[in-house]
Amino acid sequence: MDPVRHLITAALPYANGPLHIGHLAGAYLPADVYVRFMRLMDKDIVFICGSDEHGAAITMRAMKDGTSPQQIIDKYHQLFESTFKGIGISFDYYGRTSDKIHHETSQEFFKVLYNKGVFEEKETAQYYDESVGQFLADRYITGTCPKCGYEAAYGDQCEQCGSSLNPTDLINPKSVLSGNTPIFKKTTHWYLPLEKDEKWLKEFIEQGTLNEKPHHDPDQWKSHVIGQCKSWIDNGLQSRAMTRDLDWGVDVPQDIPGSIGKKLYVWMDAPIGYLSATKQWAERENKDWKEYWLKEDTELIHFIGKDNIVFHCIIFPALLKAHGDFILPTNVPANQFMNLEDQKISTSRNWAIWVHEFLEDLVGHEDALRYYLIKNMPEQKDSEFTWKGFQEAYNNELVNNLSNFVHRVLVLTHKYYDGFVTDFDPDSIFTGVAPDDMGGFHDTECLYLFDKLDELNQCHRDFDFRAAMKCLMEISTQGNQLLQLNEPWKNQKEDPEMVEAIMNLALHYVTALSVAMHPFLPFASNRLRKILNLPEIQSGDMLRMMDQLAEGEALINVGHKLNTAEYLFTKIDDELIQKQIDKLHLTNVSNTELTTIQYLPQKSEISYDDFMKMDIRTAKILEAEAVPKADKLLKLQVDLGYEKRVVVSGIAEYFKPTDIIGKEVLILANLAPRTIRGIESKGMILMAENESGQLSFVSPDQNWPSGFSVK
Repeated sequence: MDPVRHLITAALPYANGPLHIGHLAGAYLPADVYVRFMRLMDKDIVFICGSDEHGAAITMRAMKDGTSPQQIIDKYHQLFESTFKGIGISFDYYGRTSDKIHHETSQEFFKVLYNKGVFEEKETAQYYDESVGQFLADRYITGTCPKCGYEAAYGDQCEQCGSSLNPTDLINPKSVLSGNTPIFKKTTHWYLPLEKDEKWLKEFIEQGTLNEKPHHDPDQWKSHVIGQCKSWIDNGLQSRAMTRDLDWGVDVPQDIPGSIGKKLYVWMDAPIGYLSATKQWAERENKDWKEYWLKEDTELIHFIGKDNIVFHCIIFPALLKAHGDFILPTNVPANQFMNLEDQKISTSRNWAIWVHEFLEDLVGHEDALRYYLIKNMPEQKDSEFTWKGFQEAYNNELVNNLSNFVHRVLVLTHKYYDGFVTDFDPDSIFTGVAPDDMGGFHDTECLYLFDKLDELNQCHRDFDFRAAMKCLMEISTQGNQLLQLNEPWKNQKEDPEMVEAIMNLALHYVTALSVAMHPFLPFASNRLRKILNLPEIQSGDMLRMMDQLAEGEALINVGHKLNTAEYLFTKIDDELIQKQIDKLHLTNVSNTELTTIQYLPQKSEISYDDFMKMDIRTAKILEAEAVPKADKLLKLQVDLGYEKRVVVSGIAEYFKPTDIIGKEVLILANLAPRTIRGIESKGMILMAENESGQLSFVSPDQNWPSGFSVK
């Protein structure tokens, strides 16, 4: 059954910092492109988002800035709204989780699950910082990841290997608030017993079934989405606390015994933000929100980054199903990460391109950024943004290809026909007006244009937006070739009828582009529609255009008068790009001349005797290979001189196996063995880590013998 309605959500941005290009490429641009396309196909579609304004990280930011959480969320909510509008993200409603309706909706949702007996109430020992008198939420604790050895993992997730954690999993935990080692103190919370959902979630993810009925096509889900979910499920789901001891967030309903001082877990209340924002949209538009959340003929799609996959594919669906009334997502087309100039984007050291600053520095280049981010969108794997690449793609593709083609067609139409669409023979438009080597125009009814637009549309449906935009640019390229091969500027006097047919066909290309480019380049699309003297883009325009092409009808009427020709894009010069490159490096906080590096807190003191217990030895890496289904782990065989042993190390993100064979290293040799991904690891390779998380081997002098002690 084809869905009647489509509810599209984009991940709620967390209101403790501005948006950068990785956020855009990860969730908001793909969602916007898809939504704009679906509107062109005349679909009933609602695009929902909002600011995520609760959780420990916001209170941490408030403490750091010496202000209140409310001031923090107000500041960034306003910045989000202006930034999204400036870059052309076309939400139907953008809400915020601090709104009263969101608190009420979240509490009502929790109460339904509580009354149904879904939660398990448990008294457990949680980390507590005695020096500040506070239980420590997940992000208030850092420590060593038990799975990869990363020493700055948070209590809910290791950002090195991506593993989801509980605070009690951490080795050597420390309080972010004081740097002290926390104690255990008993507290009571309500847990979602995810282990009870393993069977149906496995079928839902891997087979696309729900309640033994087909729900969606799993082949349409991205492989890394299914892979991450499958890994979670195969490793065994565990109960997860849905409440926290915090002073900032949504209150647990006060009529529940023991609720005083308890807040909803941010990953419970944040996804409900989609629901509360839909309610606000429906009230504004005089619609029924229930049709978009409760009706089986509605399609729910979440656009997110890969770090949010398990929350949207496992935890939120489990909550929705436990409630019993809501539909579940039919797709979660999560993107991977975008890097910047050969490094990970890092908000902590300001290695980022902030979208609001881009809009201020490069006024009028909104579509240029959209184009390059879509061209390099991390749909299946991590991708890269470089300023030089941005300039090259913009100048060579948008300026030299698309803008040049459109401008030539418009200028020649004004030159030869005073800007009017002239009468023409439809058969000459849609049949052999160009040589066979044009690769398509000799076919009837302009099959190339129709087929290429049809291919573009299918790419949209497949969430392959890079390929869809490639189709768009191929249409422009083909149009340029049409002009080059037929040279109307040379043949106007000798063969005016042929030139008239060529120019009309080219003008049809431009008209088609004005519609097809709208999901990608909405600002340029709107400008082109004005130049063509055509109405602004309307819902269903793509659908109508495809019908017209299929029937051999004209896309722009005879006698229609065009407005004055303009360039859609003009070149960006080297000076402007160099300023942005300089700005990126000058504001990077790793530059100690300008700012202080934010070092991790020093660990608590140890005695000399404690140090002497560590047996650190020189060693050499003999073999290295990737650990299956673990992007961050390498399996190393190291030579300690007196023996060879296996060590699993979380360094795959920074080192290729072939590059480190023969590397001389230091190893903590008497670390108790641990099993990681089914491999017994005996020891730990010592690494230095900078603020951005990059790693470097700590090594003895070259050609130092293996097996000798470090003192």
